[in-house]
Amino acid sequence: MYPNVDVREFPLSVRLVFSYLKDQKISDVAHIMEATGLSRRSVMYAVRILKEANLIDIQICLSDTRRRFYCVKISGT
Repeated sequence: MYPNVDVREFPLSVRLVFSYLKDQKISDVAHIMEATGLSRRSVMYAVRILKEANLIDIQICLSDTRRRFYCVKISGT
């Protein structure tokens, strides 16, 4: 599904966040923290790693620009 990237090589926290986002399609940090039991710092680390691997997109909430939403990229884009 995601060529050139082996998610199994990532740390457990990154795999957990990626798995959650694949199931939920889109989420914010608070919901990721609640669902995974990870700390804010761990979630933000995972998001950074996934973004660098080009596996997720970050969307800014238009009604509150301080909020960010994270979603898994669709394969082939």
